[in-house]
Amino acid sequence: MFHSFLDPNAPTVEREIAALQNSERERLRVLIIGSRDGVTETIYDLHRRGFAEVGLWSPLLPAPSSGEVMSILTRDRRPGE
Repeated sequence: MFHSFLDPNAPTVEREIAALQNSERERLRVLIIGSRDGVTETIYDLHRRGFAEVGLWSPLLPAPSSGEVMSILTRDRRPGE
């Protein structure tokens, strides 16, 4: 389900920052926080609606609130789009 974080060819933070500094793109992050089932079901629902591929979301991470998890989707956009 969440295998993109295991990809050794995935961009590093340093490469992502350098790419953003050299472009006219804006970094956006979408965050889902809730129960494990709720977050997973929402990711799959957004995928079915064409919002984002399941593998683009981060692995489930502990959320600041006790007992919850979170997942983050990072996207770039050109200002004005």
